[in-house]
Amino acid sequence: MWKQWLIALVFAVVAAGAAVLYQSSDSGQQAQNNHEQPATVVNTVFPELDTVRDVVKAVGSLRAKHSVEITTEVSGRVVALNLKSGHRVKRGDVLVQLDDRQVRADLQVIEAQLADARRQLERTEQLRLNNSVSQALVDELRTAVDVAKAQRLAVQVRLENHRIEAPFQGVVGLSDVNIGAYVSPGVSLTTLDTTDQMELNFAIPERFIGEVHTGQQVYGLSPAFPDQTFVGKLSELDTRINELSRALPVRALIDNPGGKLRPGQFISVTLTLRERQGLVVPEQAIMIRGSDQYVFVAEDGIARRVLVKLGTRMPGMVEVVEGLTAEDAVIVTGQDRLSSGDHVDVADDKNAIPGNRFLRAVGS
Repeated sequence: MWKQWLIALVFAVVAAGAAVLYQSSDSGQQAQNNHEQPATVVNTVFPELDTVRDVVKAVGSLRAKHSVEITTEVSGRVVALNLKSGHRVKRGDVLVQLDDRQVRADLQVIEAQLADARRQLERTEQLRLNNSVSQALVDELRTAVDVAKAQRLAVQVRLENHRIEAPFQGVVGLSDVNIGAYVSPGVSLTTLDTTDQMELNFAIPERFIGEVHTGQQVYGLSPAFPDQTFVGKLSELDTRINELSRALPVRALIDNPGGKLRPGQFISVTLTLRERQGLVVPEQAIMIRGSDQYVFVAEDGIARRVLVKLGTRMPGMVEVVEGLTAEDAVIVTGQDRLSSGDHVDVADDKNAIPGNRFLRAVGS
């Protein structure tokens, strides 16, 4: 019996020794592997405080602030033209002059009739003082003078209608009218538009109407001028929501330096609802897994995973509302290969984010 116990004891000692030897060998191999694994080379940035804008984007249509179709109220033959397309005119400039010789002759006739009626009235009033004529005759002649005055005014208006002037300062549009052409009342001669400021009409989704008010900044981009931003302000809000689009029609006044924009153009609109100061980081630093949004932060050569709450997005940048401070070194390259706790080697590469002024290498 004691031999069986001795054999069992020997086997137990051998098994324990083997287990200890295996564990020691495995720990040594793991330590050697950890020691041999190189640190991941990364670039980092510090979050910076910048102006963050909450915006709404839309597409709008331009319209001249003042626009009119030039027509004539009388018929006549054109004797003078100032309708050069694209030409800027001032208020009161003559655009079209019609032949007014007949109207001037009519005015001379009525002037003579008015003068004669006044002379007859004056003589009759003198005779009335001596009771040589009746008061009824005096009243009749006085009425004749008033009628002649009204006729003269009507002829003067007809004469003025032969001279078509610019009602406001603007730019003349295309015209098919030539010298000598006979035009009739209501026929379009040309158009006149103001172009120093343009009206921009667009619509804001219903959910934003509580944040929209006049005076807010508006930025416009046109495919015709991709390198220029047109700036204006929201000027009018409609009183009704469109039942089909569930949007609020609004209007902005856009500055138009050089008269580049034209009525009828489509414009990409960015309406700034509000501005504030916030921490921003390059958008490429943000990692997403499921519903979590996070970044990696370098701390003493170790990568740490930090959950963040994001705000407004801008071209290439994103606002971080919660999770970071201005002293956190956010990893912007190589973070897709990292796990929390990995060793990192921070490199100084200013081209890691081309054209980004926020990139700064962070060393230990």
